[in-house]
Amino acid sequence: MMTFLPSYVKGAWWTPVEDPDAAVVRDASTGDEVVRVSTKGLDLAGAVAFARREGQRSLGALTFHQRAMVLKNLAIALNERREELYALSMRSGSTRRDSLSDIDGGIGVLFTFSSKARRELPAGTVVLDGPVEPLSKDGSFLGRHVYTRLPGVAVQINAFNFPMWGSLEKFAPAFLAGLPTIVKPATPTAYIAEAWVRMVVETGLLPEGALQLVSGSVPGLFDLLDLGDTVGFTGSASTAERLRAQAKPGVRFTSETDSINASILGPDAVPGTPEFDAYVKQLLVELTTKAGQKCTAIRRAIVPAGTTDAVAAALREKIAERVVVGDPRVEGVTMGPLVSREQRDEVLRQVAVLQDAGGRFVVGSAEAPDARVAEGALSAEGAFLEPMLLAFADATTPAVNDIEAFGPVASIVEYTDVAEAATIVGRGGGSLVTSVATHDPGVATELLTRMGAMNGRVLFLDRDDARTSTGHGAPVPHLVHGGPGRAGGGEELGGIRSVLHSMQRTAIQGSPRMLTALTGVWHPGAETDTAGRHPFRKPLSDLRIGDAVESAEREVTLDDIEVFANFTGDTFYAHMDEESAAANPFFPGRVAHGYLLVSWAAGLFVDPAPGPVLANSGLENLRFVTPVSPGDRIRVALTAKQITPRETDEYGEVRWDAVIHNQDDEIVAQYDVLTLVAKTWQPAEVLV
Repeated sequence: MMTFLPSYVKGAWWTPVEDPDAAVVRDASTGDEVVRVSTKGLDLAGAVAFARREGQRSLGALTFHQRAMVLKNLAIALNERREELYALSMRSGSTRRDSLSDIDGGIGVLFTFSSKARRELPAGTVVLDGPVEPLSKDGSFLGRHVYTRLPGVAVQINAFNFPMWGSLEKFAPAFLAGLPTIVKPATPTAYIAEAWVRMVVETGLLPEGALQLVSGSVPGLFDLLDLGDTVGFTGSASTAERLRAQAKPGVRFTSETDSINASILGPDAVPGTPEFDAYVKQLLVELTTKAGQKCTAIRRAIVPAGTTDAVAAALREKIAERVVVGDPRVEGVTMGPLVSREQRDEVLRQVAVLQDAGGRFVVGSAEAPDARVAEGALSAEGAFLEPMLLAFADATTPAVNDIEAFGPVASIVEYTDVAEAATIVGRGGGSLVTSVATHDPGVATELLTRMGAMNGRVLFLDRDDARTSTGHGAPVPHLVHGGPGRAGGGEELGGIRSVLHSMQRTAIQGSPRMLTALTGVWHPGAETDTAGRHPFRKPLSDLRIGDAVESAEREVTLDDIEVFANFTGDTFYAHMDEESAAANPFFPGRVAHGYLLVSWAAGLFVDPAPGPVLANSGLENLRFVTPVSPGDRIRVALTAKQITPRETDEYGEVRWDAVIHNQDDEIVAQYDVLTLVAKTWQPAEVLV
């Protein structure tokens, strides 16, 4: 009986009744059938409509921080079931080490985005971009940029090599942005995507319509997409161009495609140096992890003239020590097969092209390796290859810079100087990543200057970071993933940047009152409330944007300045030497310390008794505007600017707008004060 892989659409699991033309997915090591994949009869239009209706409604009801907590709890749930996913991934050829990149990496993306969102995004649903722009002399008309939620659906089309990480690194930022997702995994590993989606659905944590899974082809899907929808694609450059042509003008299309990534051995990284050893180790990792089936894998090793033999010999030695090709379920295997025999055959076709272009094997061969398989199994049934390195005498050979054998294959070419090394990198037409092994900052600086524009990421590897480096082929959620030109021209990950990719940036204009209402952040000129209790007596449950305190004045004397100078040790001449201070173009004579004024301001606005304000957690954006001379008087206005409750704590952060004025109503200093404030507070006098 045929087993079909289910899809998850419209809030339920769906399986085709039958399809004689369904794709057959086989075990990468044994050739046994795993599952059949088809979407015959699937209601794609209904899935898109469900996302727009139910997904938009459920996600729109949540703040950024609430969405972030869902991601965290999903990560915890998946983390508890990693072993199931490890075992399943072995059927695709992944070793346990390979699964660290895909399974643990995907879970790590959820944890990272959850944490960054709660630290870096507001507690609401609108993100501010940049400062306020005054558009009138009297401050009654302002402008600024904001990001708001898109009204559509995010369609995510993923490659076969990372069925979990590749999906989650797109899903997490879209989810935070409030955009429901339809995941379309690549067929050869769709059963792994189905497994993690099923685990997520079983938690009951997903908002309705926030995530759907289509296991199989999606004919006609692009006809259903329009303005407000997005497509994120990972795969070949040719497929990306074909899909991009199908997308309507209003659909945002982002692609991350195969690229001829490079790794440069610096001229100082000679054999015997830590940099040479790190380079060879990294090359080994990139050839063997996922059997070289990574969009970020090294495809071109670029080394100083005369060092090809030394690099190849060191790599052969490492392979002999560490690499055992075979079925990942067999003990001792360190490198699994390619995802399918079809993929293996495609890689061998590309290797033949490289050979015809002049490449000669200096490591490995195209022959079937002696793979370690389970007792009674035939290695010929598996998609096994060994690591291969082909040397080229001419670095300008077109095939070196154009042909990607998407497996355990790399070319090695030589350069004469650093400028030529950078030129070789550029011949790849744009890359996701280039790594450089050098301990020479001068070499690193020249290479970045010459080739930075050709890369989405550049890793500098040396003795100081070799042990802690995440590696050439490992994108991290904190930094951008993508690249120019052949690499797709798109950008994923990069922390909160990727959340904003799934939102719309809009310039808004209006009065301070209106911008305060639109953004949830108080703007100078909007209403303030100084009546009633001091704001420091209010817990978050009572505190409101615009609650303020305006202090009395305090005169600054020469004695005050000298006491502060002697007490702190800050006897800078502008505070202690009248003649020198007067000669300074910025001061009329001796002036008060800026930090004296900030300290006094705290004394003027604070309510000192125990209360809901638990701690001062920082001070930001401090600017000193007008000097204060002996005899001047200062006062301070403190206004609740932004309130951010923490989802997991009994307190939150309040950002206060602080402005110090002098007796002439000139601004002396302005800054933001950050405090941690309890959500609720029971005054001590009523405690029993």
